[in-house]
Amino acid sequence: MNKNYFIYFLASKKNGTLYIGISNDLKTRVYQHKKDLVEGFTKKYKVHNLVYYEVFTQVKDAILREKRLKKWKRKWKIKLIEKKNPEWKDLYYEL
Repeated sequence: MNKNYFIYFLASKKNGTLYIGISNDLKTRVYQHKKDLVEGFTKKYKVHNLVYYEVFTQVKDAILREKRLKKWKRKWKIKLIEKKNPEWKDLYYEL
């Protein structure tokens, strides 16, 4: 069975606070963020909307992509989100 790995962006609102994470179970992980079951940044700053994600089959590729994205300038991250999700819709409900 092939396992997928995801890097994802959460946002507090359009052009709001951003968070980048990685998971092998995107739906469950975003649910945990939404319900504030995860202590830390997303709970403190109310960063709950899934606005972008990418799928990988190799965990090493996902980790590398996450590390690179975290070094990006904010405007590059916003451009990446808006390319696929110009409305900043919460994609969680489409998973």
